[in-house]
Amino acid sequence: MRSAWGYVLAVVLASSLACESGRRSSSGFRLPEGDVERGRAAVLELKCHACHDVVGADFPEPVADPPVPVPLGGERPFAPTDGQFVTAIINPSHSLAYGYLRELVESGGESRMANYNEIMTVEQLVDIVAFLHSIYVVTPPAT
Repeated sequence: MRSAWGYVLAVVLASSLACESGRRSSSGFRLPEGDVERGRAAVLELKCHACHDVVGADFPEPVADPPVPVPLGGERPFAPTDGQFVTAIINPSHSLAYGYLRELVESGGESRMANYNEIMTVEQLVDIVAFLHSIYVVTPPAT
């Protein structure tokens, strides 16, 4: 019995050491519950759909030129976290969308996404995250 607990303790310790800690850790990051309908309205108000195809929502077609190939919503093999959504919205250059032609997602090494940090309220951000969660569908990869 003692060796089984030792093994469990070793696994817990190893996994905790593997997690990022310090200022950049996502530990403790939690958004309040947002309102999906208010998030939908904020996406329209902030004109996110002008650049992104919003899958699963009846929004006007994107008009960006060149088109931004990064859709919002749809099927994914995993559910994005609140932290991933917030980071993509308030710091889009942190991690540019993978798998797309660089010239379609960046300009001068930065994301083509406009900076909304001085325009968007925190409540809008929380509601947009709730809306985004509602339009993503987790579909495990075929085995």
